[in-house]
Amino acid sequence: MVTILATVFAALAALLHVYIFVMESVQWTQPKVWKRFGVADQAAADTTKPMAYNQGFYNLFLAIGVVIGLVLIFAGADAAPVRAAGLALVVFSLGSMVAAALVLLTTGMKYLRPALIQGTLPLIGFVLFLFA
Repeated sequence: MVTILATVFAALAALLHVYIFVMESVQWTQPKVWKRFGVADQAAADTTKPMAYNQGFYNLFLAIGVVIGLVLIFAGADAAPVRAAGLALVVFSLGSMVAAALVLLTTGMKYLRPALIQGTLPLIGFVLFLFA
């Protein structure tokens, strides 16, 4: 049961990070997106577009790490080394998501809400996988 819950939270964290990738790397210059990230105006969004594009891919790669890890966990049910590799990849990717949220929080308390959004699902998944 714990493994199922851990998998659900890990998958939700991966989906959230794919969504963040889309906002940062694909939709960044749309006003509804840059306003969500606290960017002042269209000129600032245009200026920061390369940074956001790059940052979005970091989020995508973390999501991919979770997905590949989950696939290895379930594909390796009968092969302990494959399952262990999958678990290591999932825990590392979720831990990196949590660490990124903590780094975001160090930039100021105005980022508490985004840090909680970014870090809560992976933190729950991380803790559940430690007990699974």
